[in-house]
Amino acid sequence: MTTIRKTPTVLVALCLVVLNLMLPITAMAAGPSILVSRATTSTKVIALTFDFGSDAGNVNRILQILADRGVKSTFFSTGSAAANYPAALASVVAQGHEIGNHSYSHPYFTQLTPAQMSDELSRAATAIRNATGQAPKPYFRPPYGAFNSSVLTAVGDAGYTHTIMWTIDTVDWQGVTSTSIRDKVLANATPGSIVLMHVGGGATGTPDALPGMIDGLRADGYRLVTISELLGSTPTSQ
Repeated sequence: MTTIRKTPTVLVALCLVVLNLMLPITAMAAGPSILVSRATTSTKVIALTFDFGSDAGNVNRILQILADRGVKSTFFSTGSAAANYPAALASVVAQGHEIGNHSYSHPYFTQLTPAQMSDELSRAATAIRNATGQAPKPYFRPPYGAFNSSVLTAVGDAGYTHTIMWTIDTVDWQGVTSTSIRDKVLANATPGSIVLMHVGGGATGTPDALPGMIDGLRADGYRLVTISELLGSTPTSQ
């Protein structure tokens, strides 16, 4: 009889424990990823960022130029690039640059289900971690710059608190000249800007554009920073 009387009490207690464990999880559910195309600041800071999407054609030259001029940047790598060029991506991290997630296979996220987006992010994170020993969270850059509210929700749920876009698109992947790339950045730089460039072989003008770009920005009073440093200011989607 004693056992029969105690059983309901034990069950109630167990239920309460389970509920208490679940409540914090619900309360801490992730919100949508914050869309950032620049930082709101009056300080002359600017972030040079590079997408590592398909090939490592210009990685070594870009890294050497950044090292020579003491610049740290943020690189957004796909998982396929990490898997195919692990040594190149490891060099990026070894030289003190930041790394972000650029998906695994570079699809339009606006055409994927939440489960497919999660899979792309997870597979990319694994490949990046295998190559560098470093996780790419909390920064994500959407392939083709394609996003909507569903993308931001799925990305936020996956733990990527910030979706990083850009202020100045150099369109370097089109093979434009180094002079065009450099002049576009210098003419459009404003405090808090994010510059988009690529490391692939198709961006033939990027390595030669960098020295003049960096020197010109510094001559104009700019400090070149990583995305983490830039987000010391308030992020905005403007």
